[in-house]
Amino acid sequence: MADVAQFARYAIFQTGGKQYQGIEGKTVAVEKLEGNAGDKVEFKEVLFRKLSDTDMQIGMPVLQGPITASIVKHTQGPKVIAFRFKRRKKARVKRGHRQDYTVVRIETIA
Repeated sequence: MADVAQFARYAIFQTGGKQYQGIEGKTVAVEKLEGNAGDKVEFKEVLFRKLSDTDMQIGMPVLQGPITASIVKHTQGPKVIAFRFKRRKKARVKRGHRQDYTVVRIETIA
């Protein structure tokens, strides 16, 4: 993960029950969102915003002004194997899962 101190403008936002760091011009993979590649998305739950070294805004609980982003692509994460085993019983269950993600490019931090 990139060092937060080197970026002058960034924001912490929440979507899909998780928190992400958004930096203008960078991409971030978030939980699956509705829409196609090229569509615009707004994240309204902005928890923290840093506009310069001295200008920081902390939401209690959220800030006004959304973060705008565009959808780059839909993808899946790595395969996770869930294996259950009971010894001496010949009981084995193997299941795999791949989480759906949407890659978005942060355009503006208002």
